[in-house]
Amino acid sequence: MRRGRSGVWKCLLALSTLCWFTGAWAQHTYPLNLDPAVRDGLQHFYDLDYDGAAERFEAVLRAHPQDPMANAYVLMVVEFRELYRQDLLDTTYYARENFLSSGRKVTIDPAVRQRIEDLTNGAVGLADARIKANGQDKDAYFARGYAKGLHAAFTTLADHSFAGAARQGLSSRNDSEQVLKLDPEYVDAKMAVGIQQFAVASLPRMVRMLVGIAGIGGNKEQGLVLLRDCAEHGNATKVQSQTALSLFLRHDRRYAEAFDVAHRLAQEYPRDYLFRLEEANLMKDAGHGPEAIAIYQKVLADAQRPGYFVETRLQLALFGLADTQRGQGDVNDAAQNYAKAAQQPNCSDWMRRRAALNAGEMLDLLHQRDAAMQQYQLASAAGGDQSQTGEASKYMRSPYNGH
Repeated sequence: MRRGRSGVWKCLLALSTLCWFTGAWAQHTYPLNLDPAVRDGLQHFYDLDYDGAAERFEAVLRAHPQDPMANAYVLMVVEFRELYRQDLLDTTYYARENFLSSGRKVTIDPAVRQRIEDLTNGAVGLADARIKANGQDKDAYFARGYAKGLHAAFTTLADHSFAGAARQGLSSRNDSEQVLKLDPEYVDAKMAVGIQQFAVASLPRMVRMLVGIAGIGGNKEQGLVLLRDCAEHGNATKVQSQTALSLFLRHDRRYAEAFDVAHRLAQEYPRDYLFRLEEANLMKDAGHGPEAIAIYQKVLADAQRPGYFVETRLQLALFGLADTQRGQGDVNDAAQNYAKAAQQPNCSDWMRRRAALNAGEMLDLLHQRDAAMQQYQLASAAGGDQSQTGEASKYMRSPYNGH
């Protein structure tokens, strides 16, 4: 009997501890983040089931039409679904500074763009009203900053408009800093501050002046500290902070640290096609070609398993694999996989032409000039994206020789 009572007391103690912890956590994060429907939606989102996530977050929005964070969750899905469709979530593309000047033109469906603007304005407007009524509403500041940060990310990646995005990102940081003034334990708010700290510190002084954020401070290491804290202890922004942390570490060529973060994400979300690819991308960038090739091939093999990935964009893995094989001197396999990437039915026009250009280069090295010319013609065809036309035209006049 005594043992039984002891077991009951232990259960009650554990339950009371859990209730206390959950209550304490709820005080330092946006309340809607703890809603089971939101958690379910996030699981689908991080499995790249964008349609499933959209269905769940739209239901959350219908249940909470006056909640700015409900708008922000739908905004997140709409934006990232479109970025994925456009092959804009390929981190190899934007891990380097020159992606903003790549010449790539992205065509966004007007209905999608309007939905993004409506959701952003809706979240910001609802948060504004709450802040006007109560200047100490930390949750409203967080929701407003979160929505602005999402919009800034989309503007950067889809529109290559850094000036507007930088100012909006700074506004997101200001809101998040206000949250932390009101509640230093509101860890989710550290993401926007950390991203801005790192990003601003990475910009040359002249660029800061050109985009209108002169005098704004930044510190790379402090930014990474904030992102690590959020990645470890955050709620709504935990996974996003890990993703940003991995990207920033990769940007600074701290590949081993970046791989550790990416590997944890891939283990937690093994059916997230992008998280799995990032492991391979980091191995490639770190100079571990054979290991990278093995990971790319495993991802491609898993993609053949029915239902394993919700939606695969094989061109991303094929292009990364080809790049790695090229670096290893395997010109024949690189040519084949660049060409396969260009042939994928859901490949964006930009990626198709980029893959075709690279396939042509490899075929020239193999002295298959006729086949190379066909790829260059595909890369420089009239209409659509023209960012590869200059290079393709050059190699149509004179074969690529490796330099």
